Amino acid sequence: MAVLSKIRQRSFLVIAIVGLALFAFIIGALIENGGFGQTSRNAGTINGVDVPFEDFRIKVDAAQKSQQGMSLMQATNGVWEQEVKRVLLEGQYEKLGLRIGNDQLINVIKEDPQFAQNPQFQNAAGKFDKGKFNEFIASIKNTSPERWQQWLEYEKQLSAFATEQMYNTMLKSGFYTTQADGKFNYELENNKVTFDVVSVPYSTIDDKKVELTDAEITAYMKKDEKKYKADETREIEFVMIEDKPSAQDEKEVKDKVMGLLNPVADDPKTPEVDESKVGFTNAPNVVDFVNANSDIKYDSTYIAKKDLPVEHAEALFNTAPGQVYGPYMFGNYYCISKSLGKKSAVNVKASHILISYKGAARSQATRTKEEAQAKANQLLAQVTANPSSFPMVAFTNSDDSSKQQGGDLGYFSKGQMTKNFENFVFGNPVGKIGLVETEFGYHIINVTDKQDGIRLATIAQKIAPSEATSDAVFTQATKFEMAANEKAFDVAAKELKLTVAPVAKLGALDENIQGVGSQREIVRWAFGAKEGDVKRFNIPAGHVVARLKKINEAGLLPIEDAKMAFGAKLRNEKKAELIKAKMTGATLEAVSKATGSPIKEAKDIVATNPYIQTIGAESKVVGTAFSLKPGVVSQAIDGNSGVFKIRVKSSAKAPAVAEYKDIITRLNGQSRGSVQGRVYNVLKDDADIKDNRAQFN
Repeated sequence: MAVLSKIRQRSFLVIAIVGLALFAFIIGALIENGGFGQTSRNAGTINGVDVPFEDFRIKVDAAQKSQQGMSLMQATNGVWEQEVKRVLLEGQYEKLGLRIGNDQLINVIKEDPQFAQNPQFQNAAGKFDKGKFNEFIASIKNTSPERWQQWLEYEKQLSAFATEQMYNTMLKSGFYTTQADGKFNYELENNKVTFDVVSVPYSTIDDKKVELTDAEITAYMKKDEKKYKADETREIEFVMIEDKPSAQDEKEVKDKVMGLLNPVADDPKTPEVDESKVGFTNAPNVVDFVNANSDIKYDSTYIAKKDLPVEHAEALFNTAPGQVYGPYMFGNYYCISKSLGKKSAVNVKASHILISYKGAARSQATRTKEEAQAKANQLLAQVTANPSSFPMVAFTNSDDSSKQQGGDLGYFSKGQMTKNFENFVFGNPVGKIGLVETEFGYHIINVTDKQDGIRLATIAQKIAPSEATSDAVFTQATKFEMAANEKAFDVAAKELKLTVAPVAKLGALDENIQGVGSQREIVRWAFGAKEGDVKRFNIPAGHVVARLKKINEAGLLPIEDAKMAFGAKLRNEKKAELIKAKMTGATLEAVSKATGSPIKEAKDIVATNPYIQTIGAESKVVGTAFSLKPGVVSQAIDGNSGVFKIRVKSSAKAPAVAEYKDIITRLNGQSRGSVQGRVYNVLKDDADIKDNRAQFN
């Protein structure tokens, strides 16, 4: 009761504490869910469909792991494009009611070699057995939950692939070329026109006479704001201060390597010989000497001349056994090398023709093993009788991708090819052609070259900045950073004899900066800093001191960018009006006299190749020519390179043909081949896409 009494006495305090706890809980939830200006929980939204960040991150991680050397931003951008495509296409599938049923999915699975050619899923006739496959899937479901989940995920991918193929087939089938289209294109390609032309180039008017105002540029962009929409960007100026070896650093490494060449004088008072002082030239154990003194450990590989440092390849390859070559530079290393002898045929070059058969490794062939052997023997006889035909025979018959290179496999060493193949090429002389069977099928092989190799013991000392040099570079970078915070960036750089790099424009998802390389940290800083902020960054090559010069908010293109994009077009429009005022006269001769431009002849021009000799491609001019009657002078035409007036001299219709089959086939191929990309681009342009990736990277 005493406790209850105290609680009643302090009820206000309890209410306050509970209230604060609830408030903290609500605030925490708001923050967690992106309230009060916090980042979104989604990587983006596409036509109202959220892309949850956690799912997106998992896919990015998987993409990075699947491809060695892929950067985080490369993986991020690749996955984002996949997600955009997935959402947009799924929206189309939903509208069209596209679904993949079990029977259709089985048909897709039957086309996959890993299932179709697996004996586990084949019947007595060697055909895919749906019943056996379903039994296998049922056993996974009942015995292995983990494998079952993996299968469901794979099935989901197969279904998505099959649906997309069905959608693409529908798109392609909706594009066709009629006889009328064929006739029209035939005439475009074969009707000819000859005309006289007077042209006044835009270049005859000085740009200063038609300068553009910011208002004119902005007004032009507002006519099509979506086309000239610009994302948020940042402009930075920076100084790169490299942490590189000084002349003294290079000299010290050179002296150290040179000191390893010859014996070090022994102390005359000490009778014992110190083997560590013998020197590289006479070292009793070269391998131990290299490993004790080189930044790169001993490599026992025999190296072909083509793989040696280019500038020193000839001298190194011809160094006698036991002799030392050097010192010499190789990249950032100062080196001396001792020859340990040569070996013949360390690399070989060969071409082959693979004739595979059903059941061979990685084979998609349907021929039997006996049929493959018979064909291989036939081709062997053909190329043996005429070795020069080998590339063409390979191109037209081989089941290997090397057929695109005439069967050429390039150079390779031992251990890179399957055993029987390797035994043949290393065991036969150059020019030998023969037949070998491997697990991949029958190979007709032509040994085309062999390379000898040399074994070198090389001491390589890396030329790197010393601690004193790095300290001096750090001091200089820090000093400049402080100065750039107190005075103009370019003034501070000039005082310290540093070079300011050209201004770099950065997008929110960029990671590469010209002259610096991949520096996502600098990009992130630029999008969180204020104009005028200065910061120093440590990078592998040294230091970058950057200043945020300008913030470009999202909206229309910045004026300077707009001038680059279409400024010439607007200036030419102004120039055209000035030129037209000069093009007076009812005849082409009068126009020529008024402008000082000669009359030229454009002879036998076709619409599909509107190139006028000495002038260039002018489709509007040529199009006008096909619409004019002979002898009539055209109105002024604003072309690509200037303003034109023309007069048709003659025209010739293409000879009539009975059908346009070849043209129709070609046009069908062109339209259907590009339809997927064109439709996707339209869907993407019309989509409402909110991209939040920059908040997470």
